Order: sequence, then C-alpha cells, then structure tokens
Amino acid sequence: MRIAHLSWEYPPTVYGGLGRHVHALAEAQAALGHHVTVITQAAPDAPAEETVAGVHILRAPETPPDLTFDTEHLLAWTLALNHRLTSSAADAWNRLRPDVIHAHDWLVAQAAVNLSRIDGAPIIATMHATEAGRHQGWLPTPLSRSIHSIESWLVSLAHGVITCSAHMESEVIRLFDVPADSIAVIPNGVDTHRWSRRRSVGGAHQWKHDPGPLLVYCGRLEWEKGVHTLVEAVPRLRRRYPDIQVVIAGNGSQLDALHDLVKSRRLRRRVHFTGWLPERELHSLLGEADALVVPSVYEPFGLVALEGAALGTPLAVARTGGLAEFAGADVTALTFAPGDATDLAQVVRSIIDDEPAAKRRSRAARRRLRERHSWPALASSTVDFYTQAAQSRRAPRSSQPQDLTVNLLQAPSA
Repeated sequence: MRIAHLSWEYPPTVYGGLGRHVHALAEAQAALGHHVTVITQAAPDAPAEETVAGVHILRAPETPPDLTFDTEHLLAWTLALNHRLTSSAADAWNRLRPDVIHAHDWLVAQAAVNLSRIDGAPIIATMHATEAGRHQGWLPTPLSRSIHSIESWLVSLAHGVITCSAHMESEVIRLFDVPADSIAVIPNGVDTHRWSRRRSVGGAHQWKHDPGPLLVYCGRLEWEKGVHTLVEAVPRLRRRYPDIQVVIAGNGSQLDALHDLVKSRRLRRRVHFTGWLPERELHSLLGEADALVVPSVYEPFGLVALEGAALGTPLAVARTGGLAEFAGADVTALTFAPGDATDLAQVVRSIIDDEPAAKRRSRAARRRLRERHSWPALASSTVDFYTQAAQSRRAPRSSQPQDLTVNLLQAPSA
C-alpha cells in the first residue's frame, strides 16, 4: 500500500508524543513492505527530501510570511504550514499517488482535505487529543473554538478515525458524532529494544549525588500535563525524604510559571529543569529514576509511560484517559487522582518504600508492552483499518452547529 502521513512534527522536529508516534508508525509500516511517505515541515539542517529506515520524508520549505509559532499567531502559522505541505506534496504527487492520506491532528487538516481532492484518496484522521478535552470540556477562547471547529471539519470529512485509547474513542464519538463503524482504537506502541535499560548510559548521576530518591517528569510543560501537581507534592515528600531530587525534562508555555512555583515553595535545590533532552540522555535519566511521574490532568494516552515501562522504571500516573487504561487496577503502575498533590505524594511513597512491589509492577508493565504495544502488530492493524475505511468510502457527514457555551463533555441531564 502507498501511504502518505501528514504530520506537523517529525524527527528531528519533535515537540511531544505525536512526533514520536508518527515516526515509529511510519518506520514500522515501511518495515512491513509498504511505500511510506511523511510530509512535514522543514527542519534546520535537515534535507528537503531523504529516505530513512525505508520512510521517504518530504519536508516543506519555509515560505513567507515569517510567523512566530505562539498562541497569538497559531492559526495564521497553521494556515501557512498547510499551504506549504499542500504545495510540496502536490509538486511530488505524480511520484506519491498514495492509496491513503493519514492526517495527524487538526494542524494538518486543510492539507489533508486539499490533497484528497486531487484524486479522491481517502483520509484517515488520528485524533491524538481534542481541544475540548484539553480544557475539561470547555472552549474558553475564540482560538479554542476555532480549533474545535477545524477538528470537527476534519473528522466529518475523514473516511475513518483512529484514537489511541478507549477513553479518546468515547470523547471523539461524543464530541463529533462519529459512527461506530468509522472509528478504531489502536494504541500507542514502543520499541522495547530501542527503549531498553541495556542501551542506557550514565549521565543522570549528576542528580544522584544525594542519597535521596530521584523522580522524573518528561514531556511538554503545558497546564494539562499537570506538572504543577508534581511540584506541589514535593514539600510533602521532603518530610520523609529530605534529599529527594525531581528532574523535569521538557519545555512549553508553563515553564516560567513552574519556575515561579518552585521558587515560591523554596524548592530550587530539589527541583531541576533540563529542557528537552536527547534520547540517549533521556534513556539514562529514566533508567536511573526511582519513579517516572506522569501527572496529567488530561491525557489521551501517555506515550512516555510506555517508554518508562520499557526501561523498567516504576510508574506513578494520574488516573485519567489512556494512563488509567494502561495501569489497569494498579497492575502495571500506581495511580493517583489528577490534580491531587497529596494523593500523588502517597503513591510515590508507596513506590519508594516497597521496592519488591514496584519491581513486580515493572515486570507486569513490560509483559503488557510485549502483548499489546508492539509496533509491528499496531502498524499492521492500522493498515487493515485503512483498507476497511477505503472500501467503505462513506459519504462525508455534514457538521452540525453546536452550542459552544456549554461543556461539550459533560453528561446530558436526564
């Protein structure tokens, strides 16, 4: 099959789990013998076209205007990105001729629709998250309402929709009224060889000079990721572990606010910010951690939990979305209430104080990775869904106007 992925991030430009997901999926599909192209934005020092691990990468060059990637300019930046993606793909269309166009999130919706109109290639949309979900069911700003409308439009025109968890499936069906036969749950995966303790190298020990435990958070620094909850839990943990160290690896719009929170709680000797880390350093850091904490308020899946599990790191995860599904009944990870610093601290204490139980959960987590999160199997399931959706070729649904003043995820009153 000839597959074209549209993604606003792809290595070396990766902001979070979406880029890592598309990277792993594309390479796994290529390894199965499919002709795979990824169409993405340009990256510094990366060629406009190259083939890596069997995946042809087409990077759309920068064109005027020069727009800042921030909240104020996000819609204009996205419109310019879609123009670049469409133009680059159209120029190469005679070579590409995909059987399916796989669009990853709303940021590439316009390009997906425009390219589909060239010769009718079906669109598959993976909804990695939703704007309403990120805001607990609300659309508080004009920007939020615009993003939601683009998500709704993309889903209405897609021949099939993929979500990474049952929680996200329920959310997408509820928000966008997707027919049950047009949606599939295909979870994230992890390469357990690539994410292996055996491949880790030293480096995290700069935070291990103290005898206290080491906690790690890795990911984007946005409100919905709940990093503030982790910081609020540190004073509670210091009462038992005076030398505790917390490393926060990542970047995002909440960085300054988190620095201020750490300063106000007098935690600057306990909490350290590293920015984004190269994968090799991240392996080392997670491999040495006493616990990986994933404190999300909203989390469709939580790819970093799989990566931590592959390294054998004990997991403390918020009881939400795909994180709760992976943890099960605290079989592979201990869970805490989202936003509850006291509960988070108690869970971390349980991990640190009961090492045998933590090791049992880590072994169970690795078994689950092998059984349910192998990329070759997930890539095959994704291709099967492409075929199913392409054969159905359902007529696009019309998007119904919604009252955007109400909580879109709140259960309707009886």
